[in-house]
Amino acid sequence: MSVNVTTADIIEIGTVASPLKKLVGPLRRALIYGLISYGGLVLINNSELALPNMWIAYLPMFIAVYVLTQWLDKKLGD
Repeated sequence: MSVNVTTADIIEIGTVASPLKKLVGPLRRALIYGLISYGGLVLINNSELALPNMWIAYLPMFIAVYVLTQWLDKKLGD
């Protein structure tokens, strides 16, 4: 018994894994962002800062979280 495998069959098999591969990157970024931003919020909220507006602390933290998330995603990515 022989099995005939054509190039079209190989290409079709390769496309099955493609949708899963497209989800890995966004899920990884969301997980990294969620963990780092949660840690940053805990750090700021427990720091006993007495600012008139907490966004003075939150805005730089979220910018730093975004930059760190992008950097880590590139390090961990494909």
